[in-house]
Amino acid sequence: MKRILLVAVCVLFSISAFSQKEAGFGITGGLNYSANGDYFESASNAAENPDRNIGYHIGIYGKVGERFYLRPELLYTRTKSDYDGDKFNMSKLDAPVLVGAKIIGPLHVFAGPAFQYILDTDFDGVTINDVENDFSVGLHIGAGVNLGKLGIDVRYERGLSNNEASFINTNITSLEASRIDVRPDQIILNLSIKL
Repeated sequence: MKRILLVAVCVLFSISAFSQKEAGFGITGGLNYSANGDYFESASNAAENPDRNIGYHIGIYGKVGERFYLRPELLYTRTKSDYDGDKFNMSKLDAPVLVGAKIIGPLHVFAGPAFQYILDTDFDGVTINDVENDFSVGLHIGAGVNLGKLGIDVRYERGLSNNEASFINTNITSLEASRIDVRPDQIILNLSIKL
């Protein structure tokens, strides 16, 4: 009986939350810019190779609330990082759970944890199987504007836990072990369309 009552309360809460003016769901996607170390150093190298650390993401989101809101997302993300000319590619599932607030008019700010599950990694043809954890936690913080059904935001992502991958250099004369951070800082440009 208690379970039935709990389910009924959850269903009523969900219906009332989604009946609010700004609540709903939609699709989202955009570009990710990963930084290995200093953003200014990475940006200065971007003039020589503009797609050096550019990746993308695409997914779905839900939103509950109006003035203050909860926005969970499920994203497929593909990132690319450059380490002294060697390219590190990664495919992952990201699940940010953002809590936000409207500030003035269409402007809003948000922050929240971002859960990451690594699907695949590749370092210039050498698959990296020794990632410390397939699952890690980061933080998204950002601001955006909603223009009708279209939303645009800019986010900063920072890993909260160190997560590295080990590999052995493929150069036969040097068999020293190296490490790559698989949770680099990112600046994310995101577009969303409410359905």
